[in-house]
Amino acid sequence: MTAAATNTAGTYEAQSLECIRDDRVLFEDLSFGINPGQALVLEGRNGSGKTSLLRILCGIRLPESGKLLWEGEDIFRLGPEFHEHIAYLGHKDGSKLDLTPLENLRIAQGLGKASDGIDLEEALDQVGLYGFEDVPTRNLSAGQQRRLAIARLLVTDAKLWILDEPFTSLDRKGIEHMERLFEGHLNRGGMAAMTTHHRIGFRDEVQLVRINLSER
Repeated sequence: MTAAATNTAGTYEAQSLECIRDDRVLFEDLSFGINPGQALVLEGRNGSGKTSLLRILCGIRLPESGKLLWEGEDIFRLGPEFHEHIAYLGHKDGSKLDLTPLENLRIAQGLGKASDGIDLEEALDQVGLYGFEDVPTRNLSAGQQRRLAIARLLVTDAKLWILDEPFTSLDRKGIEHMERLFEGHLNRGGMAAMTTHHRIGFRDEVQLVRINLSER
């Protein structure tokens, strides 16, 4: 392995990104890196470009200019090989309401790379949905549906979690529980990029990289 390959192993790098929406520059010349064990936290007022940046990081949206490099390689050249490494949770939960939680998790595993470290029932237990595995998802509360969306992250082997307001609809106890799950992902060498209006209660050992887009 070359020195360059060693230096970029497991890293995600943004170089000189620019984003324009409705003829308005949201941000430009934006550069940063995310390393294993780190969480990028995007801050800023509404309309500053937080969700747009997350969509760019996913490869869903193209930046007007700049590069995105996964382990030193352009993500758009990597294509599906890059998308195996990411899991996205947006404002909407993305679950099929007519299916049960178990069926939704099976679909999530089928669309991504399944994790060997956890089975579907265990994932539901970890997010507090034990006993609800066969209940139609539409019958779950808003908070329970958000927990199911987070369970989808657990059953795939994605290294980078991209999260847009992940604590929406959760009560205080639920938020604290999910923070511990996210910490576990980072402590295992995972990575995250997120927006949240909630003050994150991660412990000191978790490395946070903060960017305020309102100050760009």
